[in-house]
Amino acid sequence: MSDGADAFDVIVLGAGPVGENAADYAHQAGLSTALVESALVGGECSYWACVPSKALLRTPNAVAAARRLPGVKADFDPTAVLARRDWFVGDYDDSSQADWVDGAGITLVRGWGRLAGERTVVVDTGDGGRTLTARHAVVVATGSTPTTPPIPGIDTVRTWGSRNATGAKEIPPRLGVLGGGVVGVEMAQAFARLGSRVTLVVRGERLLASLEPTAGERVAEAFREDGIDVRLGRSIDSVAAVPGSEALALTLGDSTVEVDELLLATGRKPNSADIGVDTVGLEPGTALTTDDSGLVEGVGGGWLYATGDVAGKALLTHMGKYEARITAAAIAARAAGRPVDTGPWGEHAATADHVAVPQVVFTDPEVAHVGRTAGQARAAGVDVRTVEIDIAVAGSSLHADGYSGAAVMVVDTTREVLVGVTFVGQDVSELLHSATVAVVGEVPLGRLWHAVPSFPTISEVWLRLLEAYRAGR
Repeated sequence: MSDGADAFDVIVLGAGPVGENAADYAHQAGLSTALVESALVGGECSYWACVPSKALLRTPNAVAAARRLPGVKADFDPTAVLARRDWFVGDYDDSSQADWVDGAGITLVRGWGRLAGERTVVVDTGDGGRTLTARHAVVVATGSTPTTPPIPGIDTVRTWGSRNATGAKEIPPRLGVLGGGVVGVEMAQAFARLGSRVTLVVRGERLLASLEPTAGERVAEAFREDGIDVRLGRSIDSVAAVPGSEALALTLGDSTVEVDELLLATGRKPNSADIGVDTVGLEPGTALTTDDSGLVEGVGGGWLYATGDVAGKALLTHMGKYEARITAAAIAARAAGRPVDTGPWGEHAATADHVAVPQVVFTDPEVAHVGRTAGQARAAGVDVRTVEIDIAVAGSSLHADGYSGAAVMVVDTTREVLVGVTFVGQDVSELLHSATVAVVGEVPLGRLWHAVPSFPTISEVWLRLLEAYRAGR
């Protein structure tokens, strides 16, 4: 295709779930929209992250749950788990998602897109390039990329990133995992239950360090029961190939661990290094800082927006999609000359990014959290009181023999509203949205007392939390 100019109201860089949402909502608002993608339409979450990782976890965790009931014998075939994962990722064929884009009335442009000055995107299509111009907005939704820690020898050996783990065709006999965040813990347990002997190495003193302490403590306890070698407060000093084999030798202080594969799960960084942000005065490789409507700061003219991981706020797919909906609404309002409501909880303000981010860690036990931890709330100057209790109600005892779980409620004592809630236990993820509604809605505890949990469900823990809070007054 020869060089040419195509004009759209909105151009979106990146066709993952975030970019798809931004493009779809902009188009629904009556704006012509182009969606630029160099890889698979559907992005990281659909093919290499959220979806395949949960497919790997679901069967082993369901079998573990079944075994907690008397008289149940259950097992599974790891090969069938990998096949089910392949089905969920469509064998890495994005034609159905591309068909959705076309059916939604959005123009899909395949190729690597880069900013080339104000309201301009140049796409390397592989056959000459294409220049796109935006009448109203360019939205950057290019996500994030993994980081590699500076470990001696790491560049000389074969390692796994998260994509290698979620796309594995075989289960390695021995797997090393570096990192105690969400990716590290989910993949450590998935592969342990699929048959790997797993060594989990974490620099900090607990798993899931950004969440309430009980979350990491209970997950670590469950991991040890699963046979995972959890090494806290340790780091990998060096990595080397084992002579005469394909194994790797990990040096941890005065000990050495041999593994067949090493998963690096040490965080991600904004994917802005090679998308032309320097042409509009921004620094490549850094987060594109935005206001709550998604408008990028430091760029004049009010045309450049960013949503999702590349904006560096809440690096979660559902939060990126939320930001994309807000951003598209703000773009449409500004394009039409309508007022824009960017006040807290306004139509054009992603307020939840600051105080009400929900997250589930799909380990067994699950961890479901929304809002602030007690430590985060105190650091923000909020006077809080924390209630932490075991999940020991009729619903949980019926759910599984020997059910073990915890619930943590963080209360702003000045306003008597919830600012954070954490649940840890089997199947607690379905409790999270009720907590999210309570935090976002700033529901007074006196009113929450009238939200009666059904019997016998695990949700009865809400009543126990409120009772414990009242008893401590």
